[in-house]
Amino acid sequence: MRQIPPFVRVLLCFVCFGLTASGLQAQTPDTPAAPVSAATATEDNPFASALTLDGFIQRTGVMAYPLILLSMVTAFLIVLFTFTVRQGTVVSDAFMNSADALIRKQDYLGLLAVCNRRNECIARITAKTLDFATRNPTASFEEVKEVTEAEGNRQSSLLLARIAYLGDVGAVAPMLGLLGTTLGMITTFHAISAKDYGGSSQLGLAQGVSEALLCTASGLVIGIPALICYAIFRGKANRLISEMEAATTHLMALLAVQYKRAARAVASGRGPDGQPM
Repeated sequence: MRQIPPFVRVLLCFVCFGLTASGLQAQTPDTPAAPVSAATATEDNPFASALTLDGFIQRTGVMAYPLILLSMVTAFLIVLFTFTVRQGTVVSDAFMNSADALIRKQDYLGLLAVCNRRNECIARITAKTLDFATRNPTASFEEVKEVTEAEGNRQSSLLLARIAYLGDVGAVAPMLGLLGTTLGMITTFHAISAKDYGGSSQLGLAQGVSEALLCTASGLVIGIPALICYAIFRGKANRLISEMEAATTHLMALLAVQYKRAARAVASGRGPDGQPM
């Protein structure tokens, strides 16, 4: 039998747990277990074949492939966001300490070099601000502040937009499951109407509907964890965005102090370093 990937195994276990539990029979301790054939196991638990990859594809039809693909995408996004939506990728204490010290020393080129070496949202915001300030030395502090706010809004939107993909998967998966159920029921009713089942028409209908509903259950098993994880990552992202805004405000306050110091030095006829001009 073909080995089932871990994510598919988890998906199928959740779908068929309630169905397989009803088919389990308890064994008495003093009675040895008799060998059970494949036909007997299928009769006792008609959904046992759905626990295999081939059986799942056979019972759910063509919609099994997009559902399996969505389960892979969901697992990938959850792992990706676990490692990327965190404190170190948005704002870190190490960068803030370095930026604070370099701004107080008015070493803007050194701070720009530090920003280019770090892959953080706050570093990209600071790099954009310093690049504009160094290229436009006559720009006022309000103009520099506008550039900082625009870049901060862009970084926040990018962070939230990435997480939104997980919410989209959580919304699409149940719809695909419902589509698979609808197609399966159409096929079942068509087969019943085309054949003369006699007294077994109800049995054929029940079997076809139960197989079709497996698509809906699979979609819900994918969509519910995706939406739960999306809510968790969204709350974490909003918290990190708030910390990023606080860090940006702190850096802009330090730059404002340096701008005022440079303006007073120019007014008094001295350079920014306090030496006579």
